[in-house]
Amino acid sequence: MHYNYKTSVAVFLPMQIEVKVPAVGESITTGVLSTWHKKNGESVQAGEILFSLDTDKISTEVNAPESGVVATLANEGDEVRIGQMVATIETESAAAAKPAGSPSAASPQATLEEQPRQAEQTQPPERELPIRPKTPESDQAAKNPQETTASLVTGQPTTHEEIAARVTRKRLSPLRRKIAAQLVSAQQTAAILTTFNECDMSGVMRLRKELQEEFQKKHRVKLGFMSFFIKAAVDALRAVPALNSRIEGDELIQNHFYSIGVAVGTERGLLVPVIRDCDQKSFADLERELVGFATKAREGKVALEDLQGGVFTISNGGVYGSLLSTPILNPPQSGILGMHKIQERPVALQGQVVIRPMMYLALSYDHRVIDGQAAVTALIRIKECIENPARLLLEA
Repeated sequence: MHYNYKTSVAVFLPMQIEVKVPAVGESITTGVLSTWHKKNGESVQAGEILFSLDTDKISTEVNAPESGVVATLANEGDEVRIGQMVATIETESAAAAKPAGSPSAASPQATLEEQPRQAEQTQPPERELPIRPKTPESDQAAKNPQETTASLVTGQPTTHEEIAARVTRKRLSPLRRKIAAQLVSAQQTAAILTTFNECDMSGVMRLRKELQEEFQKKHRVKLGFMSFFIKAAVDALRAVPALNSRIEGDELIQNHFYSIGVAVGTERGLLVPVIRDCDQKSFADLERELVGFATKAREGKVALEDLQGGVFTISNGGVYGSLLSTPILNPPQSGILGMHKIQERPVALQGQVVIRPMMYLALSYDHRVIDGQAAVTALIRIKECIENPARLLLEA
């Protein structure tokens, strides 16, 4: 019997695969197990998505290392550590080797669920007590007289149950906590100031309409507005190098490259994927990367390295209808451009009042690094590039 027991253990253990939370970045130590794509007791194939992990920077999907039956050890919404075992996968050969009804055939979670049921069966039955009919008087007597009086007088909820029913309370996701911490840190550590201007979008809209069909046919991607603003931002960073710098401790770091972050709103929060070396890329290259990042953001597949290395950020609140805003810096960057809704407005042009599609622009900057004159110069440079877009195409 002793020999058989040892033999069964030697066969069983290698067939139960441990599933641990993988490392997803050097500074990430915990995450939230947001979704089980395979529930407890379900079969999974090697390479299939097993669960989704949300961290303070990205969301990632973890695949099953082997085929078999899943036994989950953590619940959806649990905060888990990197390296923590959250499930086991029992291979088909292990399941076939174990006799039916064996205690080890049940998953760890199923075994835990059965323990209370066994305890209930061993406990003696409780003595039944007579049940008194429920009346309005008994309900009133059970309540706190003071709370009851206050509720009747004010009409407002007073009991804990009534107050709790009016709100929903849930824990912030790691990504939302990180976003909140970064925004507060930016406002507390940087001297943020915003300068405003407006630009006439007629030139970009006309040029985009003229080139759209040929551009889309040649490059298999649409020509949008964002690529014009990325190129205009690169022009402004070249003209005002102070905008392409950052403070690191007691040192000023001057960047000599032009990697632009573009803010993308998702259900999980705001992400800022970075398009690298924008000065070396064509309009078609930029548009393809923008489409790729938008797809990855919707599917939750933006990687950590996609969010790193930016020197300047562009945020387009106009897609949501925002007419004017003051964007907050994306640390450790020293500048961010806010785009807004295109709106037809009357403007004075050569002594005439004309209707033009106008957009308000907002440039927030770190006043510790950039003087007001330099910031205004940079924003006017962006305005001039957008109002004369042919120059951007010639330089691309």
